[in-house]
Amino acid sequence: MKSILLPTDFSKNSENAINYAMALFKDVNCDFYLLNVQKASSFITDDMMVMSASATIYQTIIDVSKKSLANLITKIETKYRNDKHTFHSVVDYDNFIDSINQLTINKQIDLIVMGTKGATGFEKVIFGSNTVHVMQRCVAPVLAIPDGCLFKDLNTVAFTTNNVTLHNVEELKPLKKLLTLHNSKLNVLHFGDIEEGSDRKKKNKLFLKTYFNDVTYENIDSYSKDLYKTLEEYVHANNIKLIAMMREKHTFLERLFNRHPEEDLAFNIDIPFLVMENSKS
Repeated sequence: MKSILLPTDFSKNSENAINYAMALFKDVNCDFYLLNVQKASSFITDDMMVMSASATIYQTIIDVSKKSLANLITKIETKYRNDKHTFHSVVDYDNFIDSINQLTINKQIDLIVMGTKGATGFEKVIFGSNTVHVMQRCVAPVLAIPDGCLFKDLNTVAFTTNNVTLHNVEELKPLKKLLTLHNSKLNVLHFGDIEEGSDRKKKNKLFLKTYFNDVTYENIDSYSKDLYKTLEEYVHANNIKLIAMMREKHTFLERLFNRHPEEDLAFNIDIPFLVMENSKS
C-alpha cells in the first residue's frame, strides 16, 4: 500500500495533477491524502457577511474547505471507480510547507504529487513558488506535474546526475518503483561539469548499473556547459516522459531555481519532474 499526498487549492492545475496520479497508480493499492491548507488572508469579506453570529472565521474557512474536499473526492471516485484507491481529506490552517511535512511524517507519505506552472509566456516561471518550496524543503519525494500534462505512458525516464555525491539504494527507491511499475526504460544523463567528480562518477555508474540491473538501462555522458539546452534537446529528441533528479546542493535542480530570468523562456520542458532527497546533501 502506497501513501500519496495530493496538495490542492481546487485549481485546474492541482486537479490535473490529481488526474495524473490516478492514472499513474491505477494498478496500485493507494491511500491518497488530499490536503488543503488555508490562511486567514484567504477569507474574503463576502464570506464574513454570511457568517452566523456564533461562528468563527477559522471554523467557517475550515468548513468551506472540508465541503470542497468532500465534493472533489466524490468527483474523483465517480470518475475512476477504482477499488484499489482510498481517499482521505485533510484541511489545515497553517504554513503550507509545515503542514505538508507534518502530514508526511504522521501518515508516512511515500510521494507528494502536485501541479506546477510551466515555463510559458512572459511570466518567466518554471515552477510555481509553492512547488519550488515543496521540492526544496519537504521530507518526501515530490512529483511535479506541469499544467496540462496528461498521463499517457512512462516508456522512457531520464535521470540526471553530476555525481557530486554518491547515490544510495534508499533514496532511489521512488524512481525504481516507478520504473518497475511501468516497465520503463531508464536513461542516465551524467553531466560532466565538475572536474573533481571523476572517481565518484565511476562509482556512481557502477552502483546505478548494479541497482537498476533489472531495468532497461543506458548511460549517456554529456560535457556540455549549457545544461538547460542539452536537457531540453535530449528530452524532446528521445521522447522522455519524466525527468528524475536528486534534491541536493550543486545539482541541475539548484541551478534551475537560481538561473537568470532571461534564461527562462529558452527552457521549455512540459513533462513531470521527480525530485528525490539526497541524504548526504
